[in-house]
Amino acid sequence: MFSRFSIRTRITVGSVFVATVIFVIALMAVRAQVATILSNADSTLAKGDLTSFINELLKRPASTLDDPGTGVLLYVRGSDGAVHVDTMPRSIHEQLIHRTGADEQFTARMNGSEFVVVGRVVMTSEGKWSLWAARSEASSDLVLQVLDVTLIVGAIVLLAAFGLASWLLASAALRPVEQMRRRAEALGDDPRDGGLPVGPARDEIAQLATTLNALLDRIRRSAEREKQMVSDAAHELRSPLAVLRTQLELAHDKFGDADALGTQIIAAEASVERLSSLATNLLELSRLESEGARPRPSSFEQLVTELMASVDRARMLGLSRAVEVGFTVESRDDLARFALGTDGFSRLLDNLLTNSISAVGEGGAVFVTFLQTGDELILTVRDDGPGMPESFISQAFDRFSRPDDSRTSSTGGSGLGLALVAAIAKDANGRVELANAGPGLLVTVIIPQM
Repeated sequence: MFSRFSIRTRITVGSVFVATVIFVIALMAVRAQVATILSNADSTLAKGDLTSFINELLKRPASTLDDPGTGVLLYVRGSDGAVHVDTMPRSIHEQLIHRTGADEQFTARMNGSEFVVVGRVVMTSEGKWSLWAARSEASSDLVLQVLDVTLIVGAIVLLAAFGLASWLLASAALRPVEQMRRRAEALGDDPRDGGLPVGPARDEIAQLATTLNALLDRIRRSAEREKQMVSDAAHELRSPLAVLRTQLELAHDKFGDADALGTQIIAAEASVERLSSLATNLLELSRLESEGARPRPSSFEQLVTELMASVDRARMLGLSRAVEVGFTVESRDDLARFALGTDGFSRLLDNLLTNSISAVGEGGAVFVTFLQTGDELILTVRDDGPGMPESFISQAFDRFSRPDDSRTSSTGGSGLGLALVAAIAKDANGRVELANAGPGLLVTVIIPQM
C-alpha cells in the first residue's frame, strides 16, 4: 500500500518516522536523566535537613533539640528510645516507629504523593541516636509534568519542521527526475531531438541520465539500422521481383512454344532461388542480432564433418567452371569445444566458398585451411581471383555492400554473404579478417575455444 505513494511522499513519511523513533528515544533518555537529577536533589535536601541536627548531637548529646521549623519533616529517636522530634506525617510516622535506625534511603507514599526518606545513625557519648528526614517529591513531579508537555510540544514542532524540510529537500532532489520525465515525453526517434538533461552535479541522477542517454543512443542506432535494412531489402528485392515478373509475362507469351516456355521457367526458377537466398540470409541475420538462445557448442570433430560436407557442395558448384576446391585439416584435440553450432558453421563456410567460386575465373582454385592452434580455431579460405579493392575492405561486412556499386543483385550477389559470416563469427565470440593475398582474397575466421 505504501509503495503506491510518490517517491517524495515515501521519503518524507519515512524520514519523519525515523525521526520520530529517534526523538522518542532521545526524549525518554532526557526525561529519565532529569528525573534522576530531581530525585538526587530531593535526597540531597533531605540530607541537608539532617546535617544541623547531627552536628548539634555530636556537640551536645544531652541537650534538647530545637524545633526544626515549618515544612521540615524530621523524626529523631534518642538512645533511650524516646522520640525527641517528630514532624513527620502520620503515614510516614507509622513506618518509622518500628524501624531500626540505619544509614538508609527509601521512598514512602502518602495520599498519592511520594516522599524520599533519608535515615542516619549518630553515635554519641549518650548512646545511639536515629534520625530520619523526608522531602516531598511533588515539586519534582510538577517539574516533570511541565517538562513532558514541553518535550512533547517541542517534538511535534521539530517533527513538523523536519517533515517540511524533508519534503522540500526531496522535491529539490527529484526536480531533475521530473525534468528528465518531461524531456523523455517530448523525445522522438530523431537523433536531433537530443537526449535527457544531465545536471551539473555528478550525482546518481546525473549518472542515470547519462546511462539512459547511452541507451537512447543505442535504441536510435538500432532503429536506424532496422530502417536502413528495410530500405535496402526493399531496394534489393525490387530488381529480382521485376525480373521475375517480366519472365512470367514472357512465359505467358510462349505457351505455344515448349522450348521457349521451358527456358523462361528455368530463368524464373533462378530468380526465385535468388529471392529465397536473400530472404534466408535476412532472416538469419535478424536471428543472430536478436537476443535469442546461443547455439549449442560443437567439438572440433563435428565441425570437421561439416567442413567436408561444405567442400563437397562447393566442388559440385564449381564443376561447371572447372574450379578446384581443396582443403587441409590440422587438429590437436578433436574433443575441444567451441561456441559455434554446426548449422551456423555450415552456413558460414557455404557463403565463403560460394563467394570465392564466384570470384575466380575459369579453372581457378579455392583452398580451405582448418586448424586448431592452442585455444583458437582458425579457418582460412583463399582463392586466386582478382581480390578486393583495398578501400572496400573496411565496408565489406556491411549489409548489401558490394565492391562495385554498378553491379546489381543479379550479377554480383545480394551483398549479405560477408555480413552473415561476420554475424555468425561474432555470435561465437570470434572475428573475421579480410586481406588481399595477391592474387586472390584471404578470409580468416578465428573462434576462441570454450
